[in-house]
Amino acid sequence: MPCRPRSRCGTRSSRGTVVSRLNVFVQARAKLRDWRLRLGIRRARRGGAVIGDDCIFSGLPEFGSEPYLISIGRNVRFACNVVMITHDGGIAVIHTLNPERYGKVHKFGRIDIRDNCVIGWGAIILPGVAIGPDCVIAAGSVVTRSIPPGVLAAGNPAKPVMTIQQYAEWSLAATPDIDEEEYARDPKTYLMRTPLRGSVPKRFRQNDRNETSD
Repeated sequence: MPCRPRSRCGTRSSRGTVVSRLNVFVQARAKLRDWRLRLGIRRARRGGAVIGDDCIFSGLPEFGSEPYLISIGRNVRFACNVVMITHDGGIAVIHTLNPERYGKVHKFGRIDIRDNCVIGWGAIILPGVAIGPDCVIAAGSVVTRSIPPGVLAAGNPAKPVMTIQQYAEWSLAATPDIDEEEYARDPKTYLMRTPLRGSVPKRFRQNDRNETSD
């Protein structure tokens, strides 16, 4: 007896079931991730970290073994995979070189991130550093020294690249003309077919280097 093809209704129903189960799974993962994030922030506070109001964490930062040496101001945003280090583990090497002279050496440092800063993806902040206020630390930066207020800092080691006002103008110049209503309906489709401008408009490149180096 020949097999009958599946009806369209049955196919749609099975697909709908798969999509529904996938949505449930995605929502459950999101809830678990949010729970872990809130638990991690609570533990950091219990460990002595000072975290101001209105901070936003895309992922749980690494607070290290001395969270009580970390102070975070108000309205600070953290991207994922940020690491804050409050001690220098390299002293284990010098302990073995001359235990009598260096055996009691310890190096710790506070980290002070002040109000209204953004710490980019994968940034590493080393002991004894103060940042801001009103600063942006670019993704992948290694902050070895304090960053003055009101600058965008980037690199390894992180250094001021431009002022926040210059960064604002740079960002404005790189912003595409967006139909807000159409973008709100379907951001992915809209951005995929929208020509996006280069990351650094030419008129900012040399001028910003000169102004920030003065």
